Amino acid sequence: MSDTLKRRSFLKGTLAATTALALPMRAHAQDVLKMGVVLPSPIADVGWSHTLMEGVNTVKEAYGDKLEVTVLENIMEGPDADRIANGLVSEGNEVLLLGSFGYQNGGIQIAKRNRDVSIIHASGFMVEPNFAPFTAKYWQGTYLMGMAAASLTKTKKIGCVGAFAIPELITSINAFMLGALSVDPEITMSVVWVNSWFDPASEQEAAKALISQDVDILFSNAQDTPSVIAVAEEAGVYAYNLNSSMKKYAPSKYLGVVGTDWGPHFKRLVDGHVAGEFPGANYWLGMEDDVVFTADWNPDIPADMIEQIKAKEAEIEAGDFVVFKGPLTDQSGTERVADGVAMTDGEIIGMDWHVAGVTTPLPS
Repeated sequence: MSDTLKRRSFLKGTLAATTALALPMRAHAQDVLKMGVVLPSPIADVGWSHTLMEGVNTVKEAYGDKLEVTVLENIMEGPDADRIANGLVSEGNEVLLLGSFGYQNGGIQIAKRNRDVSIIHASGFMVEPNFAPFTAKYWQGTYLMGMAAASLTKTKKIGCVGAFAIPELITSINAFMLGALSVDPEITMSVVWVNSWFDPASEQEAAKALISQDVDILFSNAQDTPSVIAVAEEAGVYAYNLNSSMKKYAPSKYLGVVGTDWGPHFKRLVDGHVAGEFPGANYWLGMEDDVVFTADWNPDIPADMIEQIKAKEAEIEAGDFVVFKGPLTDQSGTERVADGVAMTDGEIIGMDWHVAGVTTPLPS
């Protein structure tokens, strides 16, 4: 590992906080930019944190020795994460990448107190001139996965293991459902929330519970481990996930991946900081921005369905098809979006209801 890329991993938040703040500052030339990265789970070889680090590596490759990156992984959301982020600022990091929705409140306070520090924040909705949240339009890809799922399910029951019931994940589920219903209106979906980004045991239990209910297509929604994918492979049911490919964990039953490439976006923001023009805004990025993509489609998907999926994907990229466009009704049968009306970004980011077809109620 080079001296310009430091990686620290802490398994307990309290240890992380005390250790991070105790680390001595290093002297650097003035032309070296320091960037701190805080991640909610281990980087590993797949998952959300892995994908964020792939994006960071794009920036590192562009800047070379002019950029020093300090990475703190597996950091629990809450006060300890806030102290760790503040510690990175104290160490002279001018750019922070905070990789979880739960880091938002502490991160926004850091931004207000340190206007010379630029913060790139995963998810969330708060914005400051030096605080820029980013979110992927995963629903563009999960709609396509719903189409594929409908072509393969035998039981007409699909399922999702979700991390947290936040709009970003709810929209992914709803789009998955809508894509499936566009092919087969008799399909239903069940959801199990594990309330964790990284809990292999709970993820495995949730996947097995869904399979026991005759679910034969699984969506691993924001898990940072291949637990759901591996359980699905063993049980002989199809599964897909977000962010990075987990095909090696399910060589025969991997449905595909809704991937993300954050490298160009991260580089644009770091370039903006260096130029003194950091673009503090809320970024919702999708296929049209070359951020969201689909890959690793299972060869079991019928050829004519793959053609339909690719045609729909082209429509989404061109803006000719909008996933969340009425008529849309919720689980109770109440119309939420009128016929022909497209939901706004604000309405999507605040989505707190499931579309008809999803049988599991949202947590109160």
